[in-house]
Amino acid sequence: MRNWWVAGAVMAGLAVLAGAFGAHALKARLSPELLQVFETGVRYQMYHALGLLAVALACDRWPQSHFNLVGWLMLAGIVLFSGSLYALCLTGVRVLGTITPFGGVCFLAAWAAMAWKVARG
Repeated sequence: MRNWWVAGAVMAGLAVLAGAFGAHALKARLSPELLQVFETGVRYQMYHALGLLAVALACDRWPQSHFNLVGWLMLAGIVLFSGSLYALCLTGVRVLGTITPFGGVCFLAAWAAMAWKVARG
């Protein structure tokens, strides 16, 4: 449980840092379209950082349900989805956008697994 609290807090803090970086350092350097893409990465990172905190709560509430898979899927989703959007914006390499859907699938799988485990718990 503690690891998911730490992961959630770190990911939330990094989302705040990335948001500030985008708003201040990248605003003049990126097109409005790319800035919006960057902000999408930040938003989804924050959503799923909060999701990691929910995983920590779920681990406490239903300890026998083993929510680690949910946490790892959310963490993988953040890296793949948000990370690929950040990399795309910072490098301009558009092919990095092909990684983003894999992160989205991880997010969907995480929430489905969370629902399944809670329903069974």
